[in-house]
Amino acid sequence: QVQLVESGGGLVQSGGSLRLSCATSGFAFITYAMNWYRQAPGKEREWVAVITSTGPSTGYSDSVQGRFTISRDNDKNTLYLQMNSLKLEDTAVYYCKASGIDSWGQGTQVTVSA
Repeated sequence: QVQLVESGGGLVQSGGSLRLSCATSGFAFITYAMNWYRQAPGKEREWVAVITSTGPSTGYSDSVQGRFTISRDNDKNTLYLQMNSLKLEDTAVYYCKASGIDSWGQGTQVTVSA
């Protein structure tokens, strides 16, 4: 059974930083590209970042490019998202997801205040 458990969210002031984690189990983590998504209040879920299984290579949405860094620890089956220079518009619930696996965790709330 695929399990994705996000953590590390919280309340932070604009310009601050947070590091999100996603602990995974139930699938071969090392063989999957992994993604972060987010959903702001009243908006659809949007893709944020991806990291491939090998390389690894990374990709980011334009809105977070240069501020967020996605990484993974294959020994710990864990995905990370380092978020710097946070903005009000980064406020959302953040989710991790394996490419090709239709399963979501409960998400972790990130709230950026002025």
